[in-house]
Amino acid sequence: MPFVHVELIKGRSDEQLTQMIKDITEAVHKNTGAPKEHIHVIINELDKHTYGQGGEWRA
Repeated sequence: MPFVHVELIKGRSDEQLTQMIKDITEAVHKNTGAPKEHIHVIINELDKHTYGQGGEWRA
């Protein structure tokens, strides 16, 4: 039962996120043989003001 966690900065449409889930599911299915109904994709969307890189806020 594969779990795939994706973290992104907010800003993508529902359509983009839906397609990404489909594409990730297909890739995991193709490469592991896991049944699609057992593949879980979890998307965490981060606010720009809650993410830093190199000691600085990413804005």
